[in-house]
Amino acid sequence: MNSIPKIILSISLLALSAVTYGQQVISAQERQDVSRILNTLAADDMRGRSALTKDIEPAADFIAAEMKRIGLTPYAEQNYRQTFQLDKISPVSKSATINKQIIPADHIISLGNHVDLQWDNQSSLNIVEIKSGDDFAKVFREHSLGKENTLVLVDPSFESYFVRFGQMLNAPKFIEESTKQKPSIVYLLTAEKPKTFQIHIERKLQNFPLFNVAGIIPGKSKPNEYIIFSGHYDHIGILPAVGQDSIANGADDDASGVTAMLTLADYYKKQNKNERTLIFVAFTAEELGMYGSKYFSNHINADQVVAMINMEMIGKDSKFGPNTVYITGYDQSNLGELMQENLKNTTFKFYPDPYTKQNLFYRSDNAVLAAKGVPAHSFSTSQMDKDEYYHTVKDEVSTLNVQNIISSIEAIAIGTSGIVEGRQTPSRVEKLKD
Repeated sequence: MNSIPKIILSISLLALSAVTYGQQVISAQERQDVSRILNTLAADDMRGRSALTKDIEPAADFIAAEMKRIGLTPYAEQNYRQTFQLDKISPVSKSATINKQIIPADHIISLGNHVDLQWDNQSSLNIVEIKSGDDFAKVFREHSLGKENTLVLVDPSFESYFVRFGQMLNAPKFIEESTKQKPSIVYLLTAEKPKTFQIHIERKLQNFPLFNVAGIIPGKSKPNEYIIFSGHYDHIGILPAVGQDSIANGADDDASGVTAMLTLADYYKKQNKNERTLIFVAFTAEELGMYGSKYFSNHINADQVVAMINMEMIGKDSKFGPNTVYITGYDQSNLGELMQENLKNTTFKFYPDPYTKQNLFYRSDNAVLAAKGVPAHSFSTSQMDKDEYYHTVKDEVSTLNVQNIISSIEAIAIGTSGIVEGRQTPSRVEKLKD
C-alpha cells in the first residue's frame, strides 16, 4: 500500500472519531496498533490458540511483549505470565460385581477425582440407596454433593435416567485446584443387596500448565483499589477442514477483546491519570470452561476490585447499530450508567444485554468476580442469534469492522475515566449464595 491511501485512511478514521466523540481519544499510532495486534493474534501462524497445545505460547509471548512495550509492571511473574495447572482425568476402565454378579459397564457411574479406585466390602465407606419412587435427579444430586466416599445402589426402574446421566458424567473432565480433594461417589444400577462387592475404576491423569498474561499500572493515590480490563486470548484451535482452511482463527472471539485490552493499557499508560491500580489481563482456557479467569479471580481479593471491564467479541456492529456496545448484567450494578454519563457529549451508547435468556452475565470471564460482588461485566457487540462465523474457521479479520473495535475502545476509555481517576465508584453486584 502506498502512502496516499494510508493518509486518506488516517484522515477518515480521525474524522469518524471526531464525529463520534467531538474529540480525538486514542492516537493515530494506537489506531494503527489496533489493526497490527488484531492481525497478529488472528494470523494462521497462531494456529487457533488452543489452550491445551503449544499453539497458545506464541500468542502469550506476543501479548507479554506488548505489555513490556507499553511499560506495564508484571502482575505475577516477571515474564507477565500467571501460571497454574489444570488436570484432565479420563476413563480407562471400570468394573464391578455384587455378590459375584457382574454389573454392566453402562450401569456404573463414578464421580470424584480418583485415578485408581478399588473398593470391596472391607472398605470404609457409606452405602445408601436410591429407591423406586424416589425423585431420581434430586436424590442423585444430594448424594453427589456428599463429603464422604459413598456407594449408591440405584433401583433398576431408573435405568433410562441412569444411562443418560452416565453418558454425561463418565466423560473426560478437567479438575480445578479447588476440587482436587473431593470424595468418590460410585453409583451402581442393581437390585442386589450387597453381601460382598468389588469395584475397580481406573482413570488417566494428565497435567497441563496454563498461564494468563497480566500487567498493571500502579495507582497513584488509591493503589489498593483495582480496576480490571480483560479479554481471553485462547480459541478452539484446529478444526476439520472447510475447503483448504482448518484454522479457527478466533478474530472476533476474542482477538478483538484482547486487542482492546492492550490498546486501553497503552492509552492509560500515556494518560498517566489513574488514581486506582489498573490490571490488564488476557485470560487462557475460557473456551474450556473459563479456567484462566477462575484461577485469577480466586487469587485476588474481590473486595479490592472496584470494577471489571471484560471485552468479549467487539468486532462487528451490535444489533443496536454502529457506536453501540451491550453490557451483560447491566442492571446488576450502575457501572453502565456511570460510563454512559461520561459519554453524554458523544453519540456512543451502552445498552443492556439483549440476550438475557442466554445468561451471558455468568457465561464469560467476568463471572467469578461478579459472583463475589464485584461490578464485573462483559462488554460485547456480538449478535449471538445471527453470527454464522462463531466458532468456525471463518472467524477471520476480513469479516470484522476494525472501526467498530476502535469506537468501542474509545467509548470504554471515556466511559471509565471517572472510575480510573477515582472520582466515581460503581455499586456492588449482589453476591451469589454458596
